Order: sequence, then structure tokens, then C-alpha cells
Amino acid sequence: MTKTTRTIIDYMYIVIGSAIAALAIVLFLNPAKLAPGGVSGIATIMFYLAGWDLGLTIFILTMPLFFIGLKLFGKQYGVKTLLGSLLLSVFTSIWTAVFGETGILDYSHEISTWLSTLYGGVLSGVGIGLVMKSGSNTGGTDIVAQIIARYTSLSLGTALFVIDGIIIAAAAIFLGLESALYAIVVAYITTVVINKIVLSMGTNYAKTVFIISEKTNEIGEYISLVMERGATILDAKGFYTKESRPMIMTVIPNQDVSRLTKAVNRIDGKAFMIINETFHVLGEGYTSIEKIAHTSDVTQH
Repeated sequence: MTKTTRTIIDYMYIVIGSAIAALAIVLFLNPAKLAPGGVSGIATIMFYLAGWDLGLTIFILTMPLFFIGLKLFGKQYGVKTLLGSLLLSVFTSIWTAVFGETGILDYSHEISTWLSTLYGGVLSGVGIGLVMKSGSNTGGTDIVAQIIARYTSLSLGTALFVIDGIIIAAAAIFLGLESALYAIVVAYITTVVINKIVLSMGTNYAKTVFIISEKTNEIGEYISLVMERGATILDAKGFYTKESRPMIMTVIPNQDVSRLTKAVNRIDGKAFMIINETFHVLGEGYTSIEKIAHTSDVTQH
């Protein structure tokens, strides 16, 4: 996958993820009076207290925090984070105009609140997870948590937990204890789904290949120069012969396996190859380690 293609996919994740997260807010969370943390949770509280527009409130809360994050963290809060922050508020306003402020369920029935808890949590997790998959986020309390984590001894996850806990506590005061208890369930479901999306998307998309050959240099050059993939030389020793020989290890996308196999056969028909399924690859050319380090600690937006 080229850098350009990867960039396009990342921005698609941001757009689609923001749209899904906003849909969760408009269809399920806000109509059910559920405020499971994040700027959307604050927006829901303000909607019921003062009638503030959801999308506009999210924008008003997020933008100052974004610029604070930009000043403190520099490039980390670049175009992607700005886009994620803006799109959540924009899509919230769009979906509100399309579906209205009452959602799609009849809340005279208690089951509707449970359905909103379930589907709102799942949709939020999918949406935020897709945004985070791109290396971005939806701004808001993420930025506050990172500031707290930077200047205190608290971890990012703990800081987010504290912030969202305060928001849920406010929901208990202004929207009722029952609403806050539902919101805790939403937060848990969202967290689980985010982790599944961020850590599991892309499963089985790569292979780890070990190659033992008398023509290690030629094969290594093909992998590096022609396929433009990294390769590592490992020291190996035959059990019976006790002879030392180099072994190549490389990680390649599924679609390149056939290409590499044919090349190895052409270079050295007597080569020995081991091809293993690889479930997640972190590092240059694949998923950013920094991205995973950031998102794996996140409990909510």
C-alpha cells in the first residue's frame, strides 16, 4: 500500500467514523438522556438544561481545547485532529436536521432506553474506533486528559476516567441517577468496541515469512529494492549439521505472498520458506506504534 493510499484511507476513517459517532449521539444517546462522558456528554447535559444545540455546543467546547492542545503538543494536533473535532459537531448538526431531536425510539417504553444504551454504545465505539484507527481523535476531553497526563503523575487512561466520571456525576445530578447508571454501561460498551476496532481491524492482513537460502543477499535485495519492504537477517544454526547460516525474516501484506514466493523460487529453487499468519503489525509501513500507544489507553471520547 502506497503512502498516498494509506493517507486517503485514514481520512476516510475520520469522515466515516465521525458520521457514525454523531449518529449514535443523535439517534440514541441524546434522546435517551445518556451522557457517557466526552464533549458529547456535556452537550447532552446542556441540551436538557438550557436547550443548547448539540452540534454547536460540541463545536464551542472542542475548538478552544484543540488550540490549547496545538500549542502544548504541536504537530500531534494537526489536520487530522482538527478534522475529527470539526466533523463530529458538523455531522451531529446534520443528523439532527435529518432525524430531529427525539431519535427513532419511543421512550415511553423502558426497553427503548436499554436499546439506546446498547446501540448507542456500539455505534459510538465503532465511530470513535474508526477515527482513532486513522491516528486522529474527536478532540474534546481527550485533549484535557492528555494535558493532565503530561503535567501530573496520572496516566492518560486514568485522566480520561476521572474526567468522564465527573461528567457522568454531573449527569446524575442534572439528568437523574438512572440516566447516569445507563451512561456507565454505554461508556463500558463503547470502550470495548473501540479496543476491538483499533486493535483488531486488519487482522490476517499480513504474513511473516522466514527464508533460509544459499542466496540470502539476492533474496534480501529483491525484498528491499523491488518489493520495498523491510527484511531482517537472523543467525540460524542447523540442529544436525551444526552449520551456521543466515535466515531472512520479513513481514509482507497478504497480496504480496505469491509475488515473493515466485521470486524466491526463481532466485533459489532449493530455498526453505516458512509463512506464518500475522495478526497485527506495528511500525513503519503498517499501523503506527504511537497510534496504538495513544488509543489503547483511551476509554471514551
